[in-house]
Amino acid sequence: MEFATLFNELNQQLHSDIIPQVISIVANSAPLWLPIILWKIFWPLWVDYVRAEYFLSEAYTLLEIKLPKETLKSPLAMELFLTSLHQTSGEGNLYDKFWLGKTRPWFSLEIVSIEGDVHFFIWMRKSWKNFIESSLYAQFPGIEIYDREHSDYARALHFDGKTMAAWPCELELTKPDPYPIKTYVDYGLDKDPKEEFKVDPLAPLIEFLGSMGANQQIWIQIIVRAHKSERLKAGHFFKYEDSWKEDAKKEINTILVRDAKTKVAGTENEQGFLVSPTITKGEQDVVAALERSLTKQAFDVGIRGIYIANKKEFFSKSNISGLTGSFKQFSSEHLNGFKPNGSVWGPSFSFPWQDFRDYRKNRMISRFLAAYRRRAFFFPPEVGKAMVLNTEELATIFHFPGQVAAAPTLTRIGSKKSEAPSNLPI
Repeated sequence: MEFATLFNELNQQLHSDIIPQVISIVANSAPLWLPIILWKIFWPLWVDYVRAEYFLSEAYTLLEIKLPKETLKSPLAMELFLTSLHQTSGEGNLYDKFWLGKTRPWFSLEIVSIEGDVHFFIWMRKSWKNFIESSLYAQFPGIEIYDREHSDYARALHFDGKTMAAWPCELELTKPDPYPIKTYVDYGLDKDPKEEFKVDPLAPLIEFLGSMGANQQIWIQIIVRAHKSERLKAGHFFKYEDSWKEDAKKEINTILVRDAKTKVAGTENEQGFLVSPTITKGEQDVVAALERSLTKQAFDVGIRGIYIANKKEFFSKSNISGLTGSFKQFSSEHLNGFKPNGSVWGPSFSFPWQDFRDYRKNRMISRFLAAYRRRAFFFPPEVGKAMVLNTEELATIFHFPGQVAAAPTLTRIGSKKSEAPSNLPI
């Protein structure tokens, strides 16, 4: 009885004194905290809205590049072309960026197999078309470029989960961004070896894509935009730093000074001799690769791939391993590599009751295809996990192979074109 009385007294005192005071304090301080909460909620919505308006106002196009019978240029030519895509302009000032929704341009480099026919595409804003064409012709004079704006292969496919099957994936790096992958320089292609001596890391991927049969397609999409310094520097409110370069420098310093107590250069041993860090051959190669990587232009990159069978009975699970395995040749144990990011497009379902009639799986595939068609990666509604690759790395995974890639289904120009002789009679 005494406990009930005490509880009632405390309850009455709480309601009569403390709660009104709390309400009064919260209400009086609303001018301080309410604008912050509203800004946190509505500012991102506003930025997404004006960006969506800006994206809708832009026109886009898709270019297909057909290769000549003989492509003698090394991937260095593609690296020079990719350097021209490093465009940090377009966002303008704060008014352009946050009121008009402008962004720097991004591009989509695509390698596609449609029933074994291998094609190269580049997607862009239409305003960049002439610049892209002239830059390609400058490096690859023998190619032919076709405008596929109204015949986009990705928009031509309509996925039907009842009759079709698909497996989408997104790739990520196996190590932190600063570590480079195994590039064409590591394969010696920068030295322009003779065709019969070339070891092109892209050749296995081209051969695999060319092996697709009827009712099967594989699409690979590499979305790129210029990397910018977007991380606030420690202790600063308005000064930004390049996180990729700073992290690379930290990795180099970590390797060169593994044990500050005994291996810092300049420390004397018992005999009075200077002690330098003991660096293994593998560590020397890593440091050299990191330092070479820092000299190149960097891009924010997203890589997607999808295997589609137009009829379920043609879907082969071995092609899933083939798709991810075709990127193994870009990997190195002491450097970096690619692996599927299984957390992006949902888990696989092992039992029927986990996904009744493939409803969740088909919905995920439809979302993936919508993002693929829009070439959306850096902004809503589908924001991917971007990695940083430099021009050398990009030129390794996307370039025009020579005769070393002998897949008969790789679309090439039938004959070499040349100008007519100048001395023909009129």
